[in-house]
Amino acid sequence: MALQQSDIDALKSAIATGATRVRYPDGREIQYRTLDEMQRILRMAQEDIAASSSAGRPASRTSVAGF
Repeated sequence: MALQQSDIDALKSAIATGATRVRYPDGREIQYRTLDEMQRILRMAQEDIAASSSAGRPASRTSVAGF
């Protein structure tokens, strides 16, 4: 199951307080081993969301007028 933005927000809140236990909005509760582990998972989740939000969108292009 991919993490959603609300899961990322819960994980960020726990990291900010130094807690290693996170209760997610859907009721799951996870005890992580270290803050480093939590930060790795946070980065992976953010990358996953960024990739899925850009999927299906055409690549942006920039044009520069020449004179």
